[in-house]
Amino acid sequence: MGFDASGITSWDSALIVFVGRAQAAAARLGADFDMSGLPEGAQRVFRLAHAVPPRSVTAAAGERLGLVGRIGKAAIDLAGAVRDVFTFVGDVAIALIRFVTGRARFRRPDFVTNFADCGPGALPIVSLISFLTGMILAFVGAIQLTAFGAQIFVANLVAIAMAVEMGGLMTGIIMAGRAGASFAAQIGTMQVNEEIDALRTTGLSPVEFLVLPRILALFVMTPLLALYANFLGIMGGALVGVMLLDLSWEGYIAQTKSALDLSLFARGLIKAAVFGVLVAMAGCLRGMQCGRSAEAVGKVTTSAVVTSLVLIVVADAIITVVYNAIGW
Repeated sequence: MGFDASGITSWDSALIVFVGRAQAAAARLGADFDMSGLPEGAQRVFRLAHAVPPRSVTAAAGERLGLVGRIGKAAIDLAGAVRDVFTFVGDVAIALIRFVTGRARFRRPDFVTNFADCGPGALPIVSLISFLTGMILAFVGAIQLTAFGAQIFVANLVAIAMAVEMGGLMTGIIMAGRAGASFAAQIGTMQVNEEIDALRTTGLSPVEFLVLPRILALFVMTPLLALYANFLGIMGGALVGVMLLDLSWEGYIAQTKSALDLSLFARGLIKAAVFGVLVAMAGCLRGMQCGRSAEAVGKVTTSAVVTSLVLIVVADAIITVVYNAIGW
């Protein structure tokens, strides 16, 4: 099968469609197909249009898979996700080792910028949440302790709960919604703009250049914010004790001092540091997994917050069990 296009003076895409149908017909009949008689431009357009084979759509839609197929696909996706997590954790560990040995390559101003964004920028929301949390704890304790005439022990309840648990936990949750989402959006946008590919092309590790300063910033800042949250929470509890339970400021502060020691603060600050690392790693991991569209950036931002919250709760439970196991 061939063509004689000597009389053609102009052509458009309809000619390419016709040639494609003719090629398909020749293939069905087993005939030879020769398009050398076509204009040179039409031949180039035809070859360009057929340079990429058509995509197969078999089993592309999840609803076409049976039960076994869906289970298999879920298992494959889970295995891929686990592999990505372990690979990312390994890359972060290597970057931390390089940082400790002074060989990590990242811009120090990036660390300072992330440190400022995670710290002073979060003070208003941390102040509000922590103060209200202390007030809520005091209200709950007052309802029970007043029945026994032990109102003064509201100070113990608020101080220990804030120092050991609530200060670090609430700070971690705030950082998950604030810093974790921000990290995922920033790195996801870089992925869309192919900036991460550019870093790899120039020989820079994206984990060292982008992830490491963010992890270090949250590792340092989250315990400091948790300590600040402890103070605000205790002040919130003191306000309730003074206004509702008719306790004196001096008596409340003295009872708080007797209930606290450095080991309680240390337990809470260790938790906060772990939460900060988990939030930073979850946000950066989701950002690195971002696709190449604006919709993908929104999805990884949401996923980063959810992942951070789950990791915080799981880590909190594990650390609490470890504390109890070692008698601390």
